[in-house]
Amino acid sequence: MDVVGVEGEAAAGSAGGVRAVPAGPVGECEREPHPSDSLRTFGAVVQALREHAGLSRADLGARVQYSKHTVESVELGRRMPDEAFVERAEEALGNTGALRKAARHLTRGEAGLAAWFRRWARLEREAVSLCTYECRLVPGLLQSEAYARSVIEGTIPLRTDEQMEAQLAARMERQATMRERPTVPFSFIVEEHVFRRRFGDPQAMRELVDHVLECSAPRNVTLQVVPLDARLHACLDGPVRLLETPEGQRLGYSEGQQNGRLISDRKEVSLLCQRYDTLRSQALPPGESRALLERLRGEL
Repeated sequence: MDVVGVEGEAAAGSAGGVRAVPAGPVGECEREPHPSDSLRTFGAVVQALREHAGLSRADLGARVQYSKHTVESVELGRRMPDEAFVERAEEALGNTGALRKAARHLTRGEAGLAAWFRRWARLEREAVSLCTYECRLVPGLLQSEAYARSVIEGTIPLRTDEQMEAQLAARMERQATMRERPTVPFSFIVEEHVFRRRFGDPQAMRELVDHVLECSAPRNVTLQVVPLDARLHACLDGPVRLLETPEGQRLGYSEGQQNGRLISDRKEVSLLCQRYDTLRSQALPPGESRALLERLRGEL
């Protein structure tokens, strides 16, 4: 999304699986500042297997050569288990293969990202094409820093200065996706009223338009605007996000108040694609869209 959850929109941190790190007689795993859902799930599996085996945390710690406090932190999703922990715990808890398989899907929590947006953000970084229709806010990938800060500051509940800075940094970092991937097509369709909504003084508004024009200038980025005088169109149900994975799978994402949904059902994704393609023909062409934004800038 593009409000704290509207992007969930922001993106920082990194995602990855188990990392091999040296472990001494009493090893320590790396503590996570932002536990992810996958870490919590992995920890719950460890705890269930341990209790089924009739072991205390201290007992398991002795078998895997980690402290009982580390075992507790892993079970609560507070620490990323290293490879040694996973292997030793697997052997100590029955060699079912469950922990090895679960460890492959471990990801780190990402500061500045709403929990429901994290998986989409990771998919976004690997996508071979991305499409975004937005009727509420300027898409996160096109936001100027001042605009993003204004959106984050206005979000309820209020955030601490540290939380706001983390989210702002995440959102700005996420924009590197377009700069670093010049061969990936990015398509944006945005309602004109989104660019007319005031968030600051005229100078800040001009900087936003300049930023959007700059971000959409590369050949792989297409921006189309739905003008104010456009009639009812195909995407009135709300924002649409679509991407294609390197494996050729199409996925969609929808978002509302405090929640988001990754859509993989083929029929549902196909319907969203049809709506987006139809809206492309209803929006202004890219050249006319840029001209509209330039006129808007001149009015400020």
